[in-house]
Amino acid sequence: MGVFDSGVGGLTVLHECLVTSPHEDFVYLGDHARLPYGPRPLGEVRRFAREIGAYLEAQGVKMIVAACNTATSAALPELQEGLAVPVVGVITPEAHAAVQATRNRRIGLLATEATVEAGRYARLVHELDAGVDFFPVACPRLVPLIESDDPFRAETTETVREYAEPLKAAGVDTVILGCTHYPLVRPIFQRVFGREVTLVFSAEETAREVAETLARKGIENDPAREGTYRFLTTGDPVAFRTMGARFLQLPIAEVERVSLDALRAAAA
Repeated sequence: MGVFDSGVGGLTVLHECLVTSPHEDFVYLGDHARLPYGPRPLGEVRRFAREIGAYLEAQGVKMIVAACNTATSAALPELQEGLAVPVVGVITPEAHAAVQATRNRRIGLLATEATVEAGRYARLVHELDAGVDFFPVACPRLVPLIESDDPFRAETTETVREYAEPLKAAGVDTVILGCTHYPLVRPIFQRVFGREVTLVFSAEETAREVAETLARKGIENDPAREGTYRFLTTGDPVAFRTMGARFLQLPIAEVERVSLDALRAAAA
């Protein structure tokens, strides 16, 4: 099974998939050479996702997880149309969970600029409940802070507090953490919002959808076997291994480098 993200944030999703489906084989690709996706135009992100999807399909995966909210926002329908294998994104499971969790029908979203601009969360939430008041906030400074050497420093807390302010003022009782990086500093979000606000993030919800999709399509591995996992990056393998272990919460032994030319050739 292929899993991809712009960097290491999607490893929070992979972690839950490894727990939920330990008998499956996974290959994870982090596109560090082109990180971050959030400030980029949606068309450019769409092209990146198309290249990665084609590359992973050529690796023989039976399913692909777009473990990146920006890539899911920009490219999920195109990936599903263009690839022969099933493709699951991280947005639909979160939208469902948020609508089920809210009590006052006021839902906030914290995400990258591109994810907010795409408007996919708003559409999905309103398809599920047209009466929900939805408040999206773009958070351009968060991903670099979370991928820094010290994600828990005071600056991160102050930045989260700044982005949370309009949502607290709007009286939301549920907040979607609409970027796979954000769960790494979940305690900061919970402290800023307080326990009365429900935080929804993609990892557990997406892993559940992946397992259900495998079962529904009858393409699960034998539950008795133990799965394997590989890691690929378009950036620096050493940096990926060091930072990735923090997000995956498991040791990462080896990381292979993939060139951007190889990705482009797969989509040609």
